[in-house]
Amino acid sequence: MRIAIIGATGHGGTELLKRLQRARSDEGAELELVGIVRREPDPDAAPYHGVEWHTLDIGASADQPALEAALAGADAVVHLAWLIQPNHNRELLRRTNVEGTANVLAAARKAGVGHIVCASSVGAYSPATKDQRTQEGWPTGGIRSSHYSSDKAQQERLLDQFAKENPEIVVARLRPALMFSSGGGSEVGRYFLGRVLPRLVPRKPWIPVLAIPREMVFQAVHTADVADAYWRVLQHKAEGAFNIAAEPVIDPNALAWIFKAKRLLPFPLPVLRAVVEATWRLRLQVTDGGWVDMAANAPIMDCSRAHSLLGWSPKHSSLESLAEMLEGIGAGKGRRGSPPLRPR
Repeated sequence: MRIAIIGATGHGGTELLKRLQRARSDEGAELELVGIVRREPDPDAAPYHGVEWHTLDIGASADQPALEAALAGADAVVHLAWLIQPNHNRELLRRTNVEGTANVLAAARKAGVGHIVCASSVGAYSPATKDQRTQEGWPTGGIRSSHYSSDKAQQERLLDQFAKENPEIVVARLRPALMFSSGGGSEVGRYFLGRVLPRLVPRKPWIPVLAIPREMVFQAVHTADVADAYWRVLQHKAEGAFNIAAEPVIDPNALAWIFKAKRLLPFPLPVLRAVVEATWRLRLQVTDGGWVDMAANAPIMDCSRAHSLLGWSPKHSSLESLAEMLEGIGAGKGRRGSPPLRPR
């Protein structure tokens, strides 16, 4: 099987390459791997060796012929590329995330790719209360005040339309919860805390009094477990949407346990949102208030479809994954062979 991975050197792409390399070496899978990125990694470094690399910008119309050529002969394409920063530049984000997805779909169709697997997100869903589990049929209208959620919802519409117009092509999408692993610590720290604040994060955080809104209830999953789900989708040539998350659901009590807090102090959500938005507008930090809105309103997912159809189950708990990510941010962990994952 020839698999093209768009965004193969980021947090998720690197874990997927590791999973596919293991399938090739340990499980006897006959795989040809193609990596499509903006900046080429060190081809001699693991897991980037044994990959055919192409450098291009999926959001640039001038690079469309190169994208089509890179996808030529591929049995499947996994589209992981997504731009989070600079989120002060909405036009650039839309160009890469929404227009880039449209370009990938058009190139895959022209190249004759038979299976398209796209990275969606829990952030694509419309708001839901936290006391219910939502399945894949929950509306994907996004959360309007979040640029990430809005773009993910637009991406979902592109996938819906493409699948309708091209019934001969199998289209799948994964909707993971927040993805954590120590190897993504440096990248995640830069994307959400900037270049200075991650240096202040201790490897084993301890907050005696944790002030947090009651609405901060969310799911998480280890990035390696998400990579395994992608491999299972490719193996089964599965179609449709799959929720991907680990247990337990993380709530303020779980966060208090992670941070070893002696006391949990309820904090008004509007105040947190206002502080985050104001400091973002003043460019004191890099995360806008829309991320707070998404965390407070994104649904709690039911992952039974992935369990039953893919035979998927996570090997890491959500708390284990979060603790690993915090340690990775504090230590500035990354992977030297990858430009986006470069260690701090």
